[in-house]
Amino acid sequence: MVSYLCTVAGVSKSGYYNYFSMKSQEQGRRKDKKDEEVKEVILKAYRFKNRKKGARQIKMTLVGQFNVVYNLKPIQRIMKKFGIICPIRKANPYRRLMKATQEHRAVPNPLKREFKQEFHGRSS
Repeated sequence: MVSYLCTVAGVSKSGYYNYFSMKSQEQGRRKDKKDEEVKEVILKAYRFKNRKKGARQIKMTLVGQFNVVYNLKPIQRIMKKFGIICPIRKANPYRRLMKATQEHRAVPNPLKREFKQEFHGRSS
């Protein structure tokens, strides 16, 4: 039964048994423990100066204030794993208003130039 399921899933039998081995489970526990330690450091940077931050700003805070260097992707992974989210800043309504008023505005043609569009492709 295991060999049939492994062929359907496209996994080797040795890979299946290795996934459930004690060594693999111990590795998972060690990774979880390390993630917990890194989570504490990330939360310290997240709450630094009572301002909640995103992953990029956490990375910069860790380097600048705590002299700790972590790559951005592990920070993002740990934030996602533990549900640490940055409140998203709302868009500036005045910018949207200015863009809407200028978007469909006709521009004067002081040079009175007229452009002709011609087709220069191959005819078959």
